[in-house]
Amino acid sequence: MNKKLFSRTDSAIVVDMDLLNKVMMIGNLTREPELRKTGSGTAVTEISLALDPPGGGKGQEGTPAQTEPIFVDVVLWERNAENAVQYLKKGSPVLIEGRLRMDRWEDKETKQTRTKLKVTGDKMRFLNLGSREGNGGDQARGEEQQGRSREVTRK
Repeated sequence: MNKKLFSRTDSAIVVDMDLLNKVMMIGNLTREPELRKTGSGTAVTEISLALDPPGGGKGQEGTPAQTEPIFVDVVLWERNAENAVQYLKKGSPVLIEGRLRMDRWEDKETKQTRTKLKVTGDKMRFLNLGSREGNGGDQARGEEQQGRSREVTRK
């Protein structure tokens, strides 16, 4: 598969958007992370982040202020999942770098197909860990963890 990332037209360079799926966000955990294992033993955890609204809740000229936080579900795999459970707790600030993915399932009651946008976290950076006692903060402060991502098959 030899796909071009850029193509040139007479007046512009066109980017193939199918190849670009990148998310970076900083937020606070809304609940304690819980470690699970897939059938093959792979560690996975799903965390939820509360993000400040764009502009810190201040509306731009002519637009109303958004004061509600934005909630984003993030799936972490393998070492990232284990580190999240070990070092993070509800309220912990964290930077996540990853990609968007769409979960689809059938609602058991209505039989309708449902969807939810989630982030698969590829990199994680702990923020402000030095302020927590007994958490190994000196060892993990600012440590960047990288992990491979896998899809879990639903049965």
